[in-house]
Amino acid sequence: MYNLGQQFEIDYEKIKPLKESIVSGDNYRFTILSERLVRVEFGIFKDEPTELVVNRKFDKVDFNIVEDNTHLEIKTKYFRLYYEKGKNYKSNKNFRIELINTDKFWYYNHVEAKNYPYPVAITNGKVNYKKSLYSIDGFSTIDDSNTHLMSSSGTIMDTNDSIDIYVFMYGKDFYGCLKDYYTLTGYPALIPRFALGNWWSRNIDYSDASLKELVDRFLKEEIPISIVLLDKDWHNRLYESKNHLKTGFTFNNEYFKSPSEMINYMHSKGIRIGLNVNPTEGFYNIDDYYEQAIKYLEQDSNGVIPFNALDPKWIDVYLKLYIHPLDALGVDFFWLDFYNPNNLKSEYLVKHYQFNDMKRNYKRRPFVIGYNDIIAQHRYPVLYPGKTEVSWNSLKQIPLFNANATNMGVSFYAHDVGGYFKGIEDNELYIRYVQLATFSPILKFGADKGKYYKREPWRWNIKTLGIVRDYLQLRHKLIPYLYSEAYAYHKDGIPIIKPIYYVLPEMYDDPIYKDEYYFGSQLFVTPITKKKDLVMDRVVHRFYMPTGIWYDFFTGKKFIGNKNYVTFYKDQHYPVFAKAGSIIVLGSNENLFDTTPPKDMEIHFFPGISNEYMLYEDDGISSLYEKGFYLNTKIEYNYLPNNYTVIIRAIEGKSGIVPEKRNYKLIFRNTKQADEVVVYENKSKVESTSYVDGPDFVVLVKDVSSIGQLTVNCKGHDIEIDATHIINSDIGEIVDDLQIETLLKEEVDKIMFSDMPIKKKRIEIRKLERKGLERKFVKLFLGLLEYISQI
Repeated sequence: MYNLGQQFEIDYEKIKPLKESIVSGDNYRFTILSERLVRVEFGIFKDEPTELVVNRKFDKVDFNIVEDNTHLEIKTKYFRLYYEKGKNYKSNKNFRIELINTDKFWYYNHVEAKNYPYPVAITNGKVNYKKSLYSIDGFSTIDDSNTHLMSSSGTIMDTNDSIDIYVFMYGKDFYGCLKDYYTLTGYPALIPRFALGNWWSRNIDYSDASLKELVDRFLKEEIPISIVLLDKDWHNRLYESKNHLKTGFTFNNEYFKSPSEMINYMHSKGIRIGLNVNPTEGFYNIDDYYEQAIKYLEQDSNGVIPFNALDPKWIDVYLKLYIHPLDALGVDFFWLDFYNPNNLKSEYLVKHYQFNDMKRNYKRRPFVIGYNDIIAQHRYPVLYPGKTEVSWNSLKQIPLFNANATNMGVSFYAHDVGGYFKGIEDNELYIRYVQLATFSPILKFGADKGKYYKREPWRWNIKTLGIVRDYLQLRHKLIPYLYSEAYAYHKDGIPIIKPIYYVLPEMYDDPIYKDEYYFGSQLFVTPITKKKDLVMDRVVHRFYMPTGIWYDFFTGKKFIGNKNYVTFYKDQHYPVFAKAGSIIVLGSNENLFDTTPPKDMEIHFFPGISNEYMLYEDDGISSLYEKGFYLNTKIEYNYLPNNYTVIIRAIEGKSGIVPEKRNYKLIFRNTKQADEVVVYENKSKVESTSYVDGPDFVVLVKDVSSIGQLTVNCKGHDIEIDATHIINSDIGEIVDDLQIETLLKEEVDKIMFSDMPIKKKRIEIRKLERKGLERKFVKLFLGLLEYISQI
């Protein structure tokens, strides 16, 4: 058997379930893996791991069996399996699995019509869907009958041609279903910290010089980036009559005189380098290691070594002769840029082996980006949905696309900010793309060749540049929060994006509200995906606020939950909300591009209830966290309206992971000046600075040990500000901004905010046209009255 290397080996002990979990007979075998999950086999039984399944050794499950010579019943807390032995299992009279306390049940060849979709890719402007784990019936299945079996050395073997189905019977416990799925297939990969910053990628001919100019310009504009992802033209592409090969693994020395120097320069700035690769065209003699490759692999009649991911020797040559030399130059990761729906198996194998090959060096955490090729995509871990047109329709697809991805346990999709090709470059569309991406798991710029694609923020007007700069700076400041949420996803299987319809299933079919989603454990986003009203210079935005008390993350305005709202957003504003008691951890480094654990911490505390948050940190680039080299810091917020205490203390891990000393900026939202602020580092009282910044109260503490305990207590009387959102305030701001004669504004104000009935207000507004109020403004105010009437 071909030995690819230790990094690919599979633990065969983990694939064996507990003996007491197996119930079997002559032609059937049922393995009760959890209270929610059962493996169903008929005919031939296979015990090897598959491409999908890597672990069947679940914890012991309590279940009851009732059995005689002809009947079998297995019952857990969630399901009842019934089988009439020796009879046709394809009939639901003879074999079925019932969901306890419901009338729902699954049977062989069940169509699962109430299963919600899982987005795989976007092609020709349309989203391609597959079946997912999420169903309003409360059950779903994965058919593992036709995947490849895997040897202990990690090579593929014969196809698993038996009946082998995993049935998830979870009822309303979908998060439990996801955890079972991750236990079965492997938990999500922990992505490097730098992957949560701003990615830059353009399909243009960069060079040593132009990349340095690019980085210098980002620095000058004070816009952080963490990744430069080079598209196709970094490598040699010319071969006889084929002028633009997709394949190629040797830097084009016309553009890059010294690739190692270029990569070292990027690293010195805190920026990571990724390369676009596509081996599906095979290996040509344009690459440095071609002569060595033909010693191991056969050429075709044209002298090309064909693509063959099913051959372990081909994989070995690909990795050792084509990828490892690029690793040695310091390349941080690869973009596997190929997608063929008819050959997903081979494409999956390339991704699988390339990802696992990175495990040979613990100093570099495994990380790739590629298309979705169906099998356990959460393991690899960032997916590229495909090239999208520059359009509002493309933007509108993204929120639900990301939300539906959670239905199959996937959190990291990298959409091209601004769209990839075609369309019309529009500053409002560009701004809304950046804002949505700021509050998405991955933020990646990307665009096709062509000098008129404007992805560089400085190519827009001053207003657009300023807004985009603010959001891209905020994105990098959010990395401590995002990384902690990414770790919770990796360790505990808690999705980063949770659709609103998980809480309210009826929202799935609602055209207005279905795009809303929870972003991590503390934030809620109601995306803007349509153009603004040009007269009022704002987007009319309708959204539903979930149960509870929520605060606008930017303004602090208070929203009572379980209600529908209409608000009006300027270009610079975006609807992101923090629930009462939320703790949002931000941070920044002196180096603009640096994504390592920061020295300067900024933590926002929203009033209302007590809460706690676990800040997770490690070096962000290696696999040393698996050996205990990480730090968990608990942030406790003990809230009373006039007396609140924050305690920040490291509770688990090792020192040396983060800066020895830290500066803290604690921002108590919607809070007046406290009468008394007392700060302790461990048991010693320390100095602090405090001040009011608009509606917020800020406490600054410098040079605090990152391993010790920081305690901050604030006391006062009536210090919480009631900032409840009032639609009249929004309308007042609109009137204030309009280009209308001031005396007419006064008359509009008297009408709009009077106690007269809405019908009377409409009549009075129409009368103002006789006094010179332009028709477009009359229509605007009539529309605003409609919004008021709906509240």
